[in-house]
Amino acid sequence: MSAAAVLWRQLRFERRLFWRNPSAAFFNFLLPLLLLFLVASVYADNPAELDVLIPGIAGMAIMATTFTALAFNVTFLREQGILKRMRGTPIPVPAYLGGLLGSAVVNAVLQVALIVAIGNLVYGVSWPKDPLSLAVFTAVGVVTFAALGVAFSHAIPNFDAAAAYANVVFLPLIFISGVFYSAESLPPVLEAVATALPLKHLIDGLFAAIVGGADVADQFGALAIVVAWGIAGVVLAARFFRWE
Repeated sequence: MSAAAVLWRQLRFERRLFWRNPSAAFFNFLLPLLLLFLVASVYADNPAELDVLIPGIAGMAIMATTFTALAFNVTFLREQGILKRMRGTPIPVPAYLGGLLGSAVVNAVLQVALIVAIGNLVYGVSWPKDPLSLAVFTAVGVVTFAALGVAFSHAIPNFDAAAAYANVVFLPLIFISGVFYSAESLPPVLEAVATALPLKHLIDGLFAAIVGGADVADQFGALAIVVAWGIAGVVLAARFFRWE
């Protein structure tokens, strides 16, 4: 069997595992959509707030389905000895890791597509004015937060601590990065912290693509910061990855 065929079968297997785990399906896939409906219902009569919310929720969904999910999953697989056992099987390492990471990528892409569609069909937010820019920022955001999630899993001492470690990063970050409101309304200190981190810049890029109509060149600064974090995540993930 070719490497591509093994990768495809592993990806299908990971997708089945994901949907057969109700807690993972809810927190990593359905929760961002639930938050979208709840918060958007509050701003239903305020188009300006909805224009901020839809890209914000899309950015949050990318982080939840990649960074948070992989930080949990890799820690669990390592602590339960599953990674060690998989390393001893004939399955190629790229196929196994590709299936594991690919499942998170599929979730993120589906989330962004659903959020954009719901924003337009239910709440009247415009279709993306620059689909290419949306695709670029989604792809870069997925790679960046997936790499950061794998890298961050190395700092988690055991699976019992995974929820605390992941949420201590995820929850503050979504509140200071402009998910539910414009980050420009934050105190200067919090705005400076958000500007140094990648989620705000990912949301800025998604906002420009969906609402502003700006192309990738106009958002080069934001894209460069997200890419820089992605490179750092890849380096750290590769440097500290352990099978046991």
